[in-house]
Amino acid sequence: MAKFGEIISSSSPTLIDFFSESNEEQPIIHSILRDVAAALGDKAKVIKIDIAKNEKLVSALRIKGSPTFIIYKNSEMKWRQSGEQDANTLINMVEQFV
Repeated sequence: MAKFGEIISSSSPTLIDFFSESNEEQPIIHSILRDVAAALGDKAKVIKIDIAKNEKLVSALRIKGSPTFIIYKNSEMKWRQSGEQDANTLINMVEQFV
């Protein structure tokens, strides 16, 4: 979890996708995240975290479903949403915190 602390402490927004490989929509979500990362450029970070490989973190954050998206800035959670999101929604949410 120490590395997670480094990830979320950035002064620019960080969008995190807590995902599961078993989610059949995952290839679509990966494609959406690539579009989001490309649109945001260096204004924000986009990171994927596999819930199966990070059980302690998932438990600490009370992640219940996949995908769950969270935006952090300066170690503070700014936005959280479970379920599929389109690229424009994610881009607009992150840009609010740039």
